[in-house]
Amino acid sequence: MTTDRIDHTSFVIRREFSARPAHAFRFWAEPELKARWNSCHPDWTVIEDRSDFRVGGTDAKRWRTAAGEEQTYHAYYLDIEPARRILYAYEMSFSGKRLSASLVTIELEAVAARTRMIFTEQVALLAGGQAARDQRVAGTEEGLDRLVELLAGEMAVRH
Repeated sequence: MTTDRIDHTSFVIRREFSARPAHAFRFWAEPELKARWNSCHPDWTVIEDRSDFRVGGTDAKRWRTAAGEEQTYHAYYLDIEPARRILYAYEMSFSGKRLSASLVTIELEAVAARTRMIFTEQVALLAGGQAARDQRVAGTEEGLDRLVELLAGEMAVRH
């Protein structure tokens, strides 16, 4: 069933990292570090993966699923303040059909030698409704949990 309805929603995810904000920030800014926690769908083939992390820069990623369909992700960086915040807009498409458009704000705050992160996403879901929202939240939480574990492991090795 096709619908013209757009579902607008938002969600906030909070995490604490066992690293200072400048170090945690690097895991968004540096593509090699970002890939260590942000990669998903190991059975999909990466066709394109570009990153230009700067205000006005763009990220683009394109995958082919095991079934042969393509998913794309395109982001545009609106504001970056190193070790403090990242603001970007992105859209996702699947098999040539746009699924969603989002505005994301990542805030990093020093708390002693740690970082408090607040991730806020405002999304217009063009397909999938509540199930798509639930998938987006769960996938984002899983990625951020991997980042928490990665930084905790790194800090344990340093001490």
